[in-house]
Amino acid sequence: MNQQPSASELAILKALWQQSPLSAREIHQQVEEQLGWSYSSTRKTLDRMQDKGLLQAFEVHGLKVFEARADKVKTLAAYARDFAERVLEIKGPLPASFFAGSELLSEAELKELEALLATGGKKGGEDD
Repeated sequence: MNQQPSASELAILKALWQQSPLSAREIHQQVEEQLGWSYSSTRKTLDRMQDKGLLQAFEVHGLKVFEARADKVKTLAAYARDFAERVLEIKGPLPASFFAGSELLSEAELKELEALLATGGKKGGEDD
């Protein structure tokens, strides 16, 4: 997978990175206020994200649940590089300090992110 998630897809991925697996209803409850969507819009987006390979679905006790397939650190690094290059016109490695204070990343993930940003890493939320 080499496509960067849209802003709404990123909101869903962030919910799944924080807690996983989640049902469609649970995901909707987490992103409803931010996205202002109906439940059916959330379901359609989940289906589209599965098709793109950003998530995977499976059943637990007869309930369909989802988890992220997009790697959190690689996805966030791609967003940071894209913002730095397109908006700020920064070329070259980015400091991981940009993410300091993030509640989304653990210490280990910050170190992994720093390594990705220093080397340019892979673009998007692609898996190896």
